[in-house]
Amino acid sequence: MWPFSVRTTKRLKMMLSKLEQHVAQENPDLNDALSAYRQLDQVAYRMGLLSPDESFALRIAWWPMISILGTFSSGKSTFINHYIGKNLQSTGNQAVDDKFTVICYGNDETPRVLPGMALNGDARFPFYQISREIEKVAEGEGKRIDSFLQMKVCNADHIQRKMIIDSPGFDADSQRNSILRITSHIIDLSDLVLLFFDARHPEPGAMQDTLDHLVEGTVSRQDANKFLYILNQIDTAAREDNPEDIVGSWQRALAQKGLTAGRFYTIYNEEAAVDIDDENRKARFQSKRDIDLKEINDRMAEVEVERSYRIVGSIEKLSKYIRESIIPELNGYLSRWRRRVLWGDVMIAAVFAAGFAGLIYMLGINYNDIVSKLTENKVITVVAAAATFAVYLALHYWMRKRAAATVMKRIPVQIGPGDPDLRLAFKRSTRFDRSIFQRNPTGWGKRSIKRLEAIILSANQQIEHLNDRYTDPSGRNQEMASLGAMPDETS
Repeated sequence: MWPFSVRTTKRLKMMLSKLEQHVAQENPDLNDALSAYRQLDQVAYRMGLLSPDESFALRIAWWPMISILGTFSSGKSTFINHYIGKNLQSTGNQAVDDKFTVICYGNDETPRVLPGMALNGDARFPFYQISREIEKVAEGEGKRIDSFLQMKVCNADHIQRKMIIDSPGFDADSQRNSILRITSHIIDLSDLVLLFFDARHPEPGAMQDTLDHLVEGTVSRQDANKFLYILNQIDTAAREDNPEDIVGSWQRALAQKGLTAGRFYTIYNEEAAVDIDDENRKARFQSKRDIDLKEINDRMAEVEVERSYRIVGSIEKLSKYIRESIIPELNGYLSRWRRRVLWGDVMIAAVFAAGFAGLIYMLGINYNDIVSKLTENKVITVVAAAATFAVYLALHYWMRKRAAATVMKRIPVQIGPGDPDLRLAFKRSTRFDRSIFQRNPTGWGKRSIKRLEAIILSANQQIEHLNDRYTDPSGRNQEMASLGAMPDETS
């Protein structure tokens, strides 16, 4: 069972139970990964890094994801239709669809179109609670989720056990913040990202903002190998005197954005291609296209294996991120809060002392007389001390609250659902029942450290298990298979 927080919502419990059933049926190899996420959730709930309606398991897509991004009229939809063998997506020279479309397998012969809410409300899909993120960058637009998303289902064998995401034509100069936010979201979640560019527009320098968002932001990522850069409709260059110049201009444009290494593919669709009169040139274009298309299709076919490695790898990455980044950052904010409170206490004490001394001076009372009277009347002494302490304590907690509010403004907001929430953890560690002299955040100690170490070790063991399944360096499995196939000499 999932280690739910006491206040975990019924909705989250139901979603995680369905997720467990899905993983058990679709990919049992990831059961251990799901167990590791349970342990991470337990650490996060104790620290306040997750709210009761969130789970780290919901920050990733458990189905393999292939995202297809690109500029207007770059042939994305034509490529998808050819890949799945059905005319599912509308095609044309202009922007024919202004929504993100999630394409997945369905049993019905007739394709269906489902609204965006089908994605926003189901934790098994990549856009779960995306409306919250849209609302953060564009107030009011989170309610219009159906204007941004849709889902299409068809019974194409190519897309079983995976999802394809088609994006609207990209133009960063005119994109709304909500579209850019969704684009960043699917890039983060995807196992493979195909970036399409249109060879019919040979002046890439005129679309610098688009290149900035689609290319410059990807080359420095740790998962940069999941991006394939594709120059589509290259057949239109066959009529040029020197078609290599078009490819060269795009390669130079991408190199200016940092893409100096990596594969650059050139393809076109045979059914939509222009006539190439020169047979030698036609054969050369076809040969290059076939080689590149095969490599692209091979990567798309292997996406399920990559997804398993990526899910397991994200466990170790998230554990180390909490231990090596979140905790030190949270401690820094708590230290700043602690210093503010202590300075505030000093100021309050100074004001008390100054006020008391001023009152004595104004009344002309001798200090020794006051000490003598307090010594003689213990009741007055106790009442006065209690009243003074109560006022001081009230001011102390007022100072704690004010200092926490000041520091809170400097803490970045949560990036997305299921991400570690520094603000929530800081709020948990500055509650009224927590001493300012406690050095560690709430829920963080030797027990949590050991638990994270165990989770990291488990992730490494899961990687070894995946390696055992997909690799055989010693050839032992092949030898065993050969021995099993040998006839029995005693028979």
